[in-house]
Amino acid sequence: MLDQTTREEIAQELYDCYRQHRQITLLTKSHPEIEAEDSYRIQELIVEKFKAAGSRVNGYKIGLTSKPMQEMAGTTEPDYSVLLDEMFVPEASVLSMQDYIAPMVEIELAFVMKERLSGPSVTVADVIRAVDFALPAIEIVDLRVAMAPGMDVRDTIADLAAVGGVVLGGNPIDLKAVDIRKVHGQLIIDGEVKQEGFSDAVLGNPLNAVAWLANKLSDFGTAFEPGDVILSGSFIRLEPVSTNQQVIARFSDGFGDVTFSMA
Repeated sequence: MLDQTTREEIAQELYDCYRQHRQITLLTKSHPEIEAEDSYRIQELIVEKFKAAGSRVNGYKIGLTSKPMQEMAGTTEPDYSVLLDEMFVPEASVLSMQDYIAPMVEIELAFVMKERLSGPSVTVADVIRAVDFALPAIEIVDLRVAMAPGMDVRDTIADLAAVGGVVLGGNPIDLKAVDIRKVHGQLIIDGEVKQEGFSDAVLGNPLNAVAWLANKLSDFGTAFEPGDVILSGSFIRLEPVSTNQQVIARFSDGFGDVTFSMA
């Protein structure tokens, strides 16, 4: 475990990296004694710095929702991060590469909370009752802790689970209107289908991921609040995006397209 002074120093450095669009080396190399709880506590300190600067919490993202990705990251469960209001980007936006380090994209379903939901012992049934509607989404992934051999979940958790931005689609779907496990999605870059898959790649059901996070947050005394947006995890592999490219996430079951361009 790290002492509190070291956690605060790392949090300040990562906060500066986020604001300055730069990277640092693996925390697991510079601080080999770091544990997952340290990383979540560092994440909390970073979020407090954002809030002190005027940002507010708008929800949460869930990552590492497939077994292969968990094995690669050296963990047996997903990870998560807070989502701040400034991370949300309107669909059809033209973004600037200067605002990112090395952006990558993935597609997923987002759930908007209607009611407060607090663990422990939250089930999928509890999630269904508490969710207002689902939205299609693109997550922009960007790393402040530079990718290198030996990287694991302790590095990514502290780095706000590598979140760089969120693009939400504007077509809400009631959970009663769709089998949320069988939504098909394609990631299309400059007209070419790069990745595609089904939503059941996320822990068998993306609502399982939402229930997991509600229970995980209870360990830290936190709960989902009405209006929170929960990114449930990608059901495709990451794809890099570069200058002058158009990104489209195309979903079945009435969810439609979500798009942005990188300038």
